[in-house]
Amino acid sequence: MSKKLFFVFVVLFALLISTSVASAGSCTTIQSGELFASDGSVIGVGYDDWGYNYQAHMFNGFYCDAYRDAAWCQPYVNDSLSMKWNDAWLSNQDCDGDGALDRHYGYPSYIDSGAWLTNHMSGEYEGEEGQVCTWDYFTKIIAVTSDAVLVNGVWYAADGTEIGPVIWGQFATIMEVSNDPCAGYDGIQYLSPDHAGWGGW
Repeated sequence: MSKKLFFVFVVLFALLISTSVASAGSCTTIQSGELFASDGSVIGVGYDDWGYNYQAHMFNGFYCDAYRDAAWCQPYVNDSLSMKWNDAWLSNQDCDGDGALDRHYGYPSYIDSGAWLTNHMSGEYEGEEGQVCTWDYFTKIIAVTSDAVLVNGVWYAADGTEIGPVIWGQFATIMEVSNDPCAGYDGIQYLSPDHAGWGGW
């Protein structure tokens, strides 16, 4: 066997081994048809009947659809909701082998994961004078870091800078925008003094 042929053989063998190892440790994707939503349904590519597009990290639909039409949210059944999130919030693959989409993969909790979520809601209601009141609300939420400190319901960075109000324990609200002329809301209601970008702590 010539040196050139031997070299080609070694390279091909190495590629075969590395491919096998990669396959053994690879993540399960939505395209496999083997991942399941919280209601037990198989997750597919694109939007499902509820309005979730897990592959694209998005939801577009009515508020109650995001909660599988739960009884508690019926007062908001006609309100619209749009959500976007990153991979740390809810991944579009399963790398830990539990058959579900990963959350804060590689971390024991959302703390330090860099997870973020945005909610944009809108709707209409009848005002006190019988008028139609149109409203919309936008919020941006991030997971805090392990060196953040919670004081009286507000998260602070290690240097003492305010991150934002606590929500769901491990998260902070870093932006709120509300528009509702009937209720007197117009524009930004809260903006984090630290920064209102995507994660980064």
